[in-house]
Amino acid sequence: MSTEDPTDGFTVPVGDRYFEDYTADTTHTCGSLTVTERDIIDFASRFDPQAFHIDPVAAEDGPFGGLVASGWHTAALMMKLFAAHYLSTVASLGSPGVDELRWLKPVRPGDRLHLRVHILETRPSRSDPGRGIVRSLAELLDDDGAAVLRVTVVNLLRTRTTP
Repeated sequence: MSTEDPTDGFTVPVGDRYFEDYTADTTHTCGSLTVTERDIIDFASRFDPQAFHIDPVAAEDGPFGGLVASGWHTAALMMKLFAAHYLSTVASLGSPGVDELRWLKPVRPGDRLHLRVHILETRPSRSDPGRGIVRSLAELLDDDGAAVLRVTVVNLLRTRTTP
């Protein structure tokens, strides 16, 4: 028996969701995490080694007045929450891409981020009756409710009655 998780608005858990469980014009808030200074430096040291991401002292004189996460790190954090709390673990078939990725506010050490996803559109696939397409607006919000990242995501999902 499935139970509703009152924090995310779905009637079935992520491990039981199929295309039919994603309803257009609904919003789901799910998952959170806290970003540490070590997380920021470790990610940026490997993938975006700019001083304002890897050197707290140099970052003080930088454009953000302190250490901030790489935008790519912020996108990866969004994906972590998206995959763990929103995207079906039994029906996901990948994604043809994302649109309109925007970094809206710097992420700093100690920031606690939450995922909010608004389902913009759902439609059955024209080429494969066993799958559907879900277009969603995903946002990472800080504790003040301000969006730090916004991206439109397109996902392919199996239908519950996949032939």
